Amino acid sequence: MYRSEYVAGVDEVGRGPLAGAVFAAAVILNPLSSIEGLRDSKILTVKKRAALDLEIRSKAVAFCVAEASVEEIDRLNILWASMLAMERAVAGLSLRPDSALVDGNRVPSLSCPAQYVIGGDDKITAIAAASIIAKVARDRAMEALDDQYPEYGFARHKGYPTRHHLAVLRRLGPTPIHRMSFAPCRQGDLFAASDEQVVDNQGPEVLPNTATSVDPVAPSVAD
Repeated sequence: MYRSEYVAGVDEVGRGPLAGAVFAAAVILNPLSSIEGLRDSKILTVKKRAALDLEIRSKAVAFCVAEASVEEIDRLNILWASMLAMERAVAGLSLRPDSALVDGNRVPSLSCPAQYVIGGDDKITAIAAASIIAKVARDRAMEALDDQYPEYGFARHKGYPTRHHLAVLRRLGPTPIHRMSFAPCRQGDLFAASDEQVVDNQGPEVLPNTATSVDPVAPSVAD
């Protein structure tokens, strides 16, 4: 029986935060079961993302959410940890895709042909779907960590470098889930970070250019 080509959309979420794992997802959409409203997860409301997350999981041919840990981020750097999370997401699909479309400007090492698409999470529906389920999964993981570290406000800022997050870091120091390869998590850099200009790019106000000093490609805080 003829079938259409299985194309996986792949995206990562959580390169910019100071704490928590980086997540990635791979999604193979069903061309016979359309999903309305698939867009870049960052421009959707929390309520809309949650609704689409359920619809994607129920209608997709296959999907997988994976992550790379804080330890892996600090050991590999955030760029290569993101690549690792995407590799795990594609490898975890219940069927092997014929090809993959990856958001960004490079592709991880995959078992199928792959092509990157700059701005793909707002151009390719399968990438948008991957962006959505990865973000919902990561946000929920950070909300769960808020119960463990209630003083840090992870449920609100999801680990991004907001003014409140940096203030708590200066007062209490980093937790085991903070990325110590990121300069603001190191105690000596916290006071310098407090003098940076704050911009509103993620709901809560976040500081730009707070990526790890060993990452050759500085991630956006909106990732």
